[in-house]
Amino acid sequence: MYQILQSKELTTNIYMMEVEAKRVAKSCMPGQFVIVRLDEEGERIPLTICDYNREKGTVTIVFQVVGEGSYEMAQLKTGDSFHDFVGPLGQPSELVHESKEALAAKKILFVAGGVGTAPVYPQVKWLHENGVDADVIVGAKNKDLLILEDEMKAVAGNLYVTTDDGSYGRSGMVTTTISDLVTKEGKQYDLCVAIGPMIMMKFVCKLTKELGIPTIVSLNPIMVDGTGMCGACRVTVGGKVKFACVDGPEFDGHQVNFDEAMQRQAIYKTAEGRAYLAAKEGDTHHGGCGNCD
Repeated sequence: MYQILQSKELTTNIYMMEVEAKRVAKSCMPGQFVIVRLDEEGERIPLTICDYNREKGTVTIVFQVVGEGSYEMAQLKTGDSFHDFVGPLGQPSELVHESKEALAAKKILFVAGGVGTAPVYPQVKWLHENGVDADVIVGAKNKDLLILEDEMKAVAGNLYVTTDDGSYGRSGMVTTTISDLVTKEGKQYDLCVAIGPMIMMKFVCKLTKELGIPTIVSLNPIMVDGTGMCGACRVTVGGKVKFACVDGPEFDGHQVNFDEAMQRQAIYKTAEGRAYLAAKEGDTHHGGCGNCD
């Protein structure tokens, strides 16, 4: 069992938990994720790692209530435990494989949308701990849905907060702030890392491609099983079939077919849609979810 040492609601329907998971904390890296289960019959829920403390042996997760499984998770309190807490899974951020000298020579911009702020934070923190300060844009629909602002401010070189309704920080979408920083404020970036809703990442990539900024995205929002078995996170990247949970979750955003991915996710939710995709995708359609007969 994996005990919850701290549990709190960050904002409406968004929760943060610090979990005792010594083996995961010992080996996890920014960009990776875990799979949690409440009990033996519980749903497998993949969640990107928000933070970790190797000395304490803890891993921090952030999640939004979107269904029955995450609703039941939100009912857990400090002192309760998870039945399973498996990880680290997926590939670490490509940044952790670069030398400090190479990283220091880069101007890096992170763009976080909504709950995507959680997986952005450990990457920015890791860079900061290695002497590299990155610019960070954090976007939310309104001020009440903003999370981890103070934590991000402590590790970012420059933090730009924007809200869709203009209730806090800059006004407008994250793409507006990206455009303003580059075209109006003279900022230059060698790399952009964008994590958030699929539609947000799509338009960030559309803009950064026009601006000539290489961009990495994390496709954790489309993961279901988290092991490559179900095939739900099948995506086309550079014309090749990839699976977000085992090949990613991070990919070259300019190579991701976002329209196909979003359309596929909508179709995959129905039995008829899964049958259609199984016929259409042939050998590349895993079908491990057991619902594609």
